[in-house]
This record gives sequence, C-alpha cells and structure tokens, in this order.
Amino acid sequence: MPIVVNLDVMLAKRKMKLNSLSEAVGVSAQNLSILKTGKARAIRFSTLDALCRALDCNPGDLLEYRPEDG
Repeated sequence: MPIVVNLDVMLAKRKMKLNSLSEAVGVSAQNLSILKTGKARAIRFSTLDALCRALDCNPGDLLEYRPEDG
C-alpha cells in the first residue's frame, strides 16, 4: 500500500506510549497498533482528528504517500 502511517515516529517525537495515546483518543491500543504497523485498511476522519489533537500534529505528519515500484 503506498500510504504509510508514521504513528510510531510521532509517538517517539512526543515521548508518548501507545497506551497513553489510546486513552487520550478513545481508541483501543490494539486498533492503534494495527494502524501503527501499517495493517489498517482505513482510518476514520474522527480518529485522525483525535490523533492530531493528542499528538499536536497535522494529518501530513501521520500519513505519507510512497508510490509503489512497478
């Protein structure tokens, strides 16, 4: 998938743990882990909004487009 989720990068920059983020945004740690590992197929705008608020970032800080070779 050419869309890469940089959630782990933002967590490291904010020195935040996945469980803390989970509590802040109201999304289970398991679902955030799926998002973090790139296995998610979709994300709701409300979840993206909550993540951006909790991490004090923009959607472009979390999502990146990397074209596939091919």
